[in-house]
Amino acid sequence: MKSDRLLSLLLLLQTRGLVPATELAERLEVSVRTIYRDVEALSASGVPVYAERGRHGGITLLPGFRTDVTGLTADESRALFVLAAQGAHAALGLDRALGSALSKVMAALPAPHRPAAELTSRRILVDPDRWMRTPLPAEDLDVLNRAVFADRRLRLRYRSSGAPAPKTYTVDPYGLVVKAGVWYLVADHRGEPRLFRADRVHRAELLDDPVRRRAGVELAEVWERLRRRVEERPAGILVRARVHRDRYDRFLRLHGDRLTAAPERGEEEWTEVELALGEPGEARPLLALGGSIEVLEPEEVRTLLAQAAAEVVALYRGTTSGLGARTGPPTPGA
Repeated sequence: MKSDRLLSLLLLLQTRGLVPATELAERLEVSVRTIYRDVEALSASGVPVYAERGRHGGITLLPGFRTDVTGLTADESRALFVLAAQGAHAALGLDRALGSALSKVMAALPAPHRPAAELTSRRILVDPDRWMRTPLPAEDLDVLNRAVFADRRLRLRYRSSGAPAPKTYTVDPYGLVVKAGVWYLVADHRGEPRLFRADRVHRAELLDDPVRRRAGVELAEVWERLRRRVEERPAGILVRARVHRDRYDRFLRLHGDRLTAAPERGEEEWTEVELALGEPGEARPLLALGGSIEVLEPEEVRTLLAQAAAEVVALYRGTTSGLGARTGPPTPGA
């Protein structure tokens, strides 16, 4: 434990420069007295480390000192080659940089760890994108990405979900988040946190004005608040339905996030479920399961789905007007 802590202390100092002893103690989960003992141990082993006294003092290394020790364990080495955000690098145009970085890490790994790390990169593949989702072109993120790193404001032409046309927003970005293959811009609009889906941005313009973020607020904090707001949004309507066992697994994949509780599934042919929806129209996707799902209540949702199903039946029977409407099968030989 002590050797791992000494190495962690050395790498922290090498990365951060001058660091207060209290911060080092907090990061390494030990007392300040232990930090000073560890500093003495590093010094005794030949590492040029020393303490600066005073109000703005701390522990630091002699300027120019570097170590090539990676300190990586076998599991840490393998973890680096499981690329959980592989799609994110491609969207940001960093695929080649990632490959180059991993090659350098591989060269720096202790020789015994290299085979396991190389095998992990060949045996484990993480694809964060959903099935059959149209990928977002990398250039669509370019302006958003530049605004985030240049600390500049953005003017967006953005279409919200369900809105008939895009609107203009001037926003203060905190950063970009990719969730389940979907990119989001996290930003303040008029001082309030907002989520903007990158694939709904019609146009993004980088402004000359510096970003006006709320003091002391970081991306992770804003994202957590917005994520909870989405996930804990109160249901506008509860829908009780029953699902046939032949399509139950597909139902869970498509609508499992809407369930109010995990249903008790037995050996019966039908399983009863309850879904929380924002409004009755959100039940329309249930029609994709055809006769394998039946809404039991409320009556307004049953009526809405019945009307939608009738429109589809009428369309394919040719009883509605439209492009090339017909009333029956083509005449033979016509």
